[in-house]
Amino acid sequence: MRPDTPAEHIAEAERLIRTATRYPEDQEPLLLQAAAHLELADARDRASALYDQLLSASPADPHLIKALQAANLWEYGHEAEARALISGIRTAAPADPAPWEVIAETLEAHDELEASHDCFTEAATLLTSEDTPLTPATTALLTGRHRVRRLLGLPHDEWDMVADTRHVGPIPLDELHDPKRIWALGSDDPAELRAEIARLRAELGDRRAALSRPFPVAILHWPQRELAELLTSYPTLAAEYSSHATHLTAIEASLRALAASGTTNLGIVTGSVPSYEAFAASEKTSPASPSLLAEYATTLAARGKATSWPPGATAPCWCASGKPYAECHGQS
Repeated sequence: MRPDTPAEHIAEAERLIRTATRYPEDQEPLLLQAAAHLELADARDRASALYDQLLSASPADPHLIKALQAANLWEYGHEAEARALISGIRTAAPADPAPWEVIAETLEAHDELEASHDCFTEAATLLTSEDTPLTPATTALLTGRHRVRRLLGLPHDEWDMVADTRHVGPIPLDELHDPKRIWALGSDDPAELRAEIARLRAELGDRRAALSRPFPVAILHWPQRELAELLTSYPTLAAEYSSHATHLTAIEASLRALAASGTTNLGIVTGSVPSYEAFAASEKTSPASPSLLAEYATTLAARGKATSWPPGATAPCWCASGKPYAECHGQS
């Protein structure tokens, strides 16, 4: 169930911190999730301490952690420190879109629209080109830039046109980012209010889903050799897996059903018998218990082990057959 109250967010953060202690190799993604929950609980000093802890340990993604720390610090009165971190990130010019988006949105949230626009534009200039296909992450940069340009009253340019083209929501991006929407909130016309509620729901839908699931909904995949070893060691699990081929077919069917129901942020986690046995020991549960399989998959996803689904049509299929996804489990 999605945490809703500050107490629930703190409890989830503490669970993630405990898990990070048990799995130090996955500390970074787990503590980042914990910090996010602490921010949602308004325990920003504790979140800041986690960011500092991560930065002191030579993290894999220091620019993103500094960006998140800057956003958090500014929210609870440490503006000068936040600005210094943002300036340092811009000077470093990271090749990852995520820190750019965080710092640009932080500036936007504090009405630093010109600086936010410059930040989005720097990132777009650095990370997009005619020879580089747009990814969801770089598209998000162009979408954020579009929003800030609308707030500044600037005319559309080529990147705004790209953002409009890539947008797939039910409400056009120009309408979604129209600064005049704010006036509708003070209207006495029920029709205008209903229209504004629909716009806000469309804009916030993805963010609510992300808060509901800080990590992907992931299906557990066993490679053929691992599945054979699992069933030899724990025959009671044979009821869950009649054959490896059936197992693979069931994974694709489950993910397609989830996607059809509107579930986003889907993924696949790959299991191994030693990892599964270690997880069972940590949970003080027998590996032969079928109910442990779903918990194992969720824990792997929480530890950042999920691979996003679906792959691109020409990307290798998730089943490790070596075939392109469109010619393997991606066939209609």
